[in-house]
Amino acid sequence: MVLVHGYLGGSEQWAAEMEQFSDRFHVIAPTLPGFGTAAGEAGYSRIEEMANHIIALLDRLHVDDFVLLGHSMGGMIAQSIAAMVGDRVRKLILYGTGPLGVMPDRFEPIEASRERLGRDGVDQTIEQIGSTWFCRGSEAPEFALVKRIGASASRSAALSALDAMSVWDGRTALKTMEMPTLIVWGDHDRSYRWPQIETLWTSLPNALLSVIPGTAHAAHLEKPKLFHAILEDFLSN
Repeated sequence: MVLVHGYLGGSEQWAAEMEQFSDRFHVIAPTLPGFGTAAGEAGYSRIEEMANHIIALLDRLHVDDFVLLGHSMGGMIAQSIAAMVGDRVRKLILYGTGPLGVMPDRFEPIEASRERLGRDGVDQTIEQIGSTWFCRGSEAPEFALVKRIGASASRSAALSALDAMSVWDGRTALKTMEMPTLIVWGDHDRSYRWPQIETLWTSLPNALLSVIPGTAHAAHLEKPKLFHAILEDFLSN
C-alpha cells in the first residue's frame, strides 16, 4: 500500500493508517522531496516529475503491484501514476483531490498562496492554509500536527509545487484508468469543491464515491475511525 501526501504534507500524517493497515500490507509512505523530513532535497515543479519519483522508488523496492492512495496534491500524483503504470495499480484511492490542479473555487486562488509564501514564508502559509483543512480550523486538535509538518518544507519546494499544480490537468487520462477506484471526500472540503469530485466520479470507468460528513480536507485526521472503515470496506471487496 502506497500513501502519497499532499501539499505541505509528509509521511508523518499517515501514522494511523500505517498502523491500521500494516497487518495486511507493506505500507510505504514516502515524503516528497522538499517537504517534511525530506526538506533538504530539491523539489519538483511538475506533477509528472513527482509521479516519476514515486515510481522510481517503487522500482528500487521491487514493488510490482500495489494499492495506491493519494491525498490532495498527492491525489494528482496518484492519478499520474495510474495513467503511467496503471497495470501495476491494484486499487486506487483518490482522497480529497480532483482532476484539475488549479482547483476552481478553492478557498483562495493558487496565486494568492504563492504571494503569501513569497511574502511571509512557509510558517505563515501553513498557518493559513492548514486551518482550512479542518471544520474547526486552527482549533482542531490535529491542526498542530499539520502545522508542524508543513512548516518544515523548504520555500523553494513549496513554490515549485504550486507551479506544478497550476499547470496540471488530468482529465483526459481519467477514461483510461480502469482499476477499481474509491473517491473519498469531506463534505466541507474548501480546497476541492463538489464539481471536481463529480468529474472524477462520472469520468472514471470503475469508481465508487464515499462522502464523509462533518469533515473538511483532512478527514483522515478528523474522523479516522470512519475513514478507516470506508477504506477497509473498499479493500475487502
